[in-house]
Amino acid sequence: MSNQTPDANKSNTESPKKKVTVISCIFASTFAGAIAIAIYYLMSSIIETYADKPVVSDNILVLKITVAVRTLVIGMAALGTGVFGLVAIGLFLLGIQVAIKDIREKMG
Repeated sequence: MSNQTPDANKSNTESPKKKVTVISCIFASTFAGAIAIAIYYLMSSIIETYADKPVVSDNILVLKITVAVRTLVIGMAALGTGVFGLVAIGLFLLGIQVAIKDIREKMG
């Protein structure tokens, strides 16, 4: 049996809550948006590279594996772009919500 009391376990798992500010939301949104744009340009570069270098083979298995790998790589880049883009939009909207909440608290 452990020597710790239930209160000791509770204090170890709690973390101090940070206040969400408009500045932190805007900064995080900008950072996530920059990552989304970078991944988008990387994806565009990958697509152009794949288009410029077609696979030449008579083996149907080689062609199918190549198409699968290329689709997977482009799909992962598109997924990263979408996720970071949606995170950027969400954080920006959160910043607007926090700003409206702050204004309402100051007015009333």
